[in-house]
Amino acid sequence: MDGWTIINDLLWEWVADGWIYGKMPKFEDIAFLFSSINQYSSSPLHIYPSCNHGRLYYCYGDISFYAYLLGSSTHKKHLDQIHAQLLISGLQQNGFLITKLVNVSSDIGCNFYARKLFDEFTDPDVFLWNAIVRGYSKHNMFGDALEMYSRMQAMGVSPDAFTFPHVLKACSGLQALEFGRRVHGQTFRYRSACDAFVQNSLVAFYAKCCQIGRARMVFERLCDRSIVSWTSIISGYAQNGEPMEALRIFSQMRRSNVKIDWIALVSVLRAYTDVEDLEQGKAIHGCLIKLGLESETDLLISLTAMYAKGGQVTVARSFFDQMEEPGLILCNAMISGYAKNGHADEAVELFRKMIAKNIRTDSITLRSAILGVAQVGSLELAKWIDDYVSRTEYKTDIFVNTALIDMYAKCGDIDFAREVFDRTPDKDVFVWSAMIVGYGLHGRGREAIDTYYAMEQAGVLPNDVTFLAVLTACNHSGLVEEGWKLFHCMKDYAIEPQNQHYSCVVDLLGRAGYVEKAYHFIMKMPIEPGASVWGAILNACMIHRHVKIGEYAAEKLFSLDRSNTGYYVQLSNIYASARMWDCVAKTRAVMKRKGLSKDLGYSAIEINGKLQGFRVGDKSHPRSRKIFEELENLERGLKEAGFVPHTESVLHDLNYEEKEETLCNHSERIAIAYGLISTAPGTTLRITKNLRACVNCHSATKLISRLVNREIVVRDANRFHHFKDGFCSCGDYW
Repeated sequence: MDGWTIINDLLWEWVADGWIYGKMPKFEDIAFLFSSINQYSSSPLHIYPSCNHGRLYYCYGDISFYAYLLGSSTHKKHLDQIHAQLLISGLQQNGFLITKLVNVSSDIGCNFYARKLFDEFTDPDVFLWNAIVRGYSKHNMFGDALEMYSRMQAMGVSPDAFTFPHVLKACSGLQALEFGRRVHGQTFRYRSACDAFVQNSLVAFYAKCCQIGRARMVFERLCDRSIVSWTSIISGYAQNGEPMEALRIFSQMRRSNVKIDWIALVSVLRAYTDVEDLEQGKAIHGCLIKLGLESETDLLISLTAMYAKGGQVTVARSFFDQMEEPGLILCNAMISGYAKNGHADEAVELFRKMIAKNIRTDSITLRSAILGVAQVGSLELAKWIDDYVSRTEYKTDIFVNTALIDMYAKCGDIDFAREVFDRTPDKDVFVWSAMIVGYGLHGRGREAIDTYYAMEQAGVLPNDVTFLAVLTACNHSGLVEEGWKLFHCMKDYAIEPQNQHYSCVVDLLGRAGYVEKAYHFIMKMPIEPGASVWGAILNACMIHRHVKIGEYAAEKLFSLDRSNTGYYVQLSNIYASARMWDCVAKTRAVMKRKGLSKDLGYSAIEINGKLQGFRVGDKSHPRSRKIFEELENLERGLKEAGFVPHTESVLHDLNYEEKEETLCNHSERIAIAYGLISTAPGTTLRITKNLRACVNCHSATKLISRLVNREIVVRDANRFHHFKDGFCSCGDYW
């Protein structure tokens, strides 16, 4: 039996067992028999298997067989073997096979090999040019894709409808608007402008280049709108900050009876997330469940973001946990959701886990995590995340540095905030405004004003946020004349004051004792006064015992929001300060009838990087005996120093904490005592309180700082108080 018969029988047995029963052979099997056949032939054999009456025949150099081999290839070594056979058989200049070889090379990620094959081909036609452009575009090598497209035209090869979608994708990726517009013009020249794939690519291109109007023009000219067309324009509007228009077009799509796919629903969910319409988003979620699409990765990300932003972080976390390896986008959605919905500890914890798993972070991740740290209020944690940022590529990122400035200010160290400010290059208005806000929070109004004027000298124009920041700083420092002047400077920059700006001026005037002037200022406002304005004058009336205007302000507030406990408590305080006990009783009866109760006071202190919380009269801590012993020592020291408790604070501060045992049992006093027994002498104590500091505790803490020779930093609901040597940074103006 000769060699040919042996191979023939062997090959037939394999084919009969494989192809006849629908099992396609593996590349390795074909390659093995290929090389075996060539061992029995003095000249290379190039085969294409076909059956005829139960026998197998071979065809020398058959192109279809090589095409089949290329389609079965999954590794570069396969391509090397096939290419070698093409060289041996003289088919290395066959355009069809080389185009196929380039496409397969790109598909398996061998772009450099694909380019080498392309460069070796002497006269590439449009199909080969399309293959190399497609490969670069597919792997986001957009610059190379556009370079090859330009070379293609320079070589006199005309593009076709298969060229343009890949080129337009590259233009989108590079935001190359002018290049893309020229390509759009060329689609008419080469008679491809009416091709559905080209038109869809144009819609996506203009949308991604923030030219949503042009995208809409192309979309409106489409005769046959496929799901791709609808998805492109919906995602374009959603990504360009026009969620309502995205949803309107989605409604049109549903009426056109186009079958919805999950890609379109990703953009629809994003739109509902942006307009904060959680209920409609839930309806889309129900649609996903019916379609069996809930497990798609991009949809899981969208659902996580939607529920997280809607405040349902537990539901969001359930989707997050379905991903075995959550990526950057999913982590960002979850961390941001936690940070923006008051779950700061969870945001920071998830960020730590993200780093531990070596998941890449970006500017959005860092800003969300920094926001979480700012809410926690831990200075040690703030230093840790600042150190982490300094080791990343985002250490000079203007958005990250703005967040760091805000974080340090809210964690009680304005000097660290200033360090970040000073090292930030190319400061924009948001960086300057963040620094001004920080100074205002810490009662350093003069420095806030100096920073504002330095910003003007630097040529940076203020915006509405800047003026709100500097007015707040003036308010917290009692700088009435300066604040009044700055408020009237807004018109110089064509900025119309809003309710927040007016409320700052009202608060500024009212706290300084100009209650009637503040009232007349409100009456002359060109816009309808909001709750913040009436709330500011109500607070001023409580401080200065102005019952008549206070009652009027309270009625205005009740008409805006009858369920806000704080308004009733402040009105009750006004009556109490004027000894109008019947009115106090009536106000509290209304509160009881409405089921309203005041917020409970809560203070937390950071010890060794950990926060320990206390409520009024709290004895739940394991060291409570030592804590209350220290409280007694402090009380004795205060009495010996001549401190007299401000008993009226029991009446004035119904909104914060009532006296349950003695005034020294307020939560911030307990936190101070715990800090004193838990830290070395001279250590700064940093305390966060959820409500405004009461008059009695404010006065006591000033004296305590001198008695124990400590700096005590208290962050209350409105601002920071730095107590040192018997004085407070607020100058008793808060």
